[in-house]
Amino acid sequence: MRTAELELDLDTFSGPFDLLLTLVLREEISLMDVELGEVVIAYVEHLDAKGELDLESATEFLVLIAALLELKSRLLLPQEEEHGELGPEEAADELLARMLEYRRYRDAAAHLVEAFEDERPHLYRSAPLPAPLRRVSLEAATVAYDPELLGEAIGGLLRTPPEPDVSHLRPTVSLDRRLKVLRKLLGKRKRISFDEAFGSEDRLTQAVTLFALLEMYRRGEASWEQPEVLGPIEIIRSR
Repeated sequence: MRTAELELDLDTFSGPFDLLLTLVLREEISLMDVELGEVVIAYVEHLDAKGELDLESATEFLVLIAALLELKSRLLLPQEEEHGELGPEEAADELLARMLEYRRYRDAAAHLVEAFEDERPHLYRSAPLPAPLRRVSLEAATVAYDPELLGEAIGGLLRTPPEPDVSHLRPTVSLDRRLKVLRKLLGKRKRISFDEAFGSEDRLTQAVTLFALLEMYRRGEASWEQPEVLGPIEIIRSR
């Protein structure tokens, strides 16, 4: 039961407990005239009638009633015996500050509870043991969840794998690319040696380069000279 639900029927006041606090802080009702013991009895009777105890609301009530008791005790003490302690007005301000601080914490706690309930469906839960581990003892299965072992396993997944071996794959050569290579070389020099330019290439690349040279000859872009059979080839730019 919240303090706002507590209805009081006192000699000096009749209404909700929250309203009584407001009137006391505004000094519209003197705290000296309020029997705080009757307030406590009324709260206990309400709890008994409801048949359950809410620890949060009970804590709220205890904080407020304790602050009111402290404030009333200050009002009852003679001024000369306070020895530098807070006066009634300062005590009332302190009570108000405590009430506001308590309500801030209560509202923050309610917000956290609401956020927790909203995120509950998304919380991670412990995964069941794999089937092979269910047939072993609990001590042996626990080792599989050791943080160091899990860290090593995850670390292995994060390591960069070695470069794959592609030596067994045959390179692919494009006729268009070889045409670009030939045109670039002939753009710098009018004559180039085939062996000097492409002698270090593999046989497939050399063969495609010859097809590119034939294509350039067909288009009138280049020609070649080979004085001897199977001798060196000299590529000549036509234009």
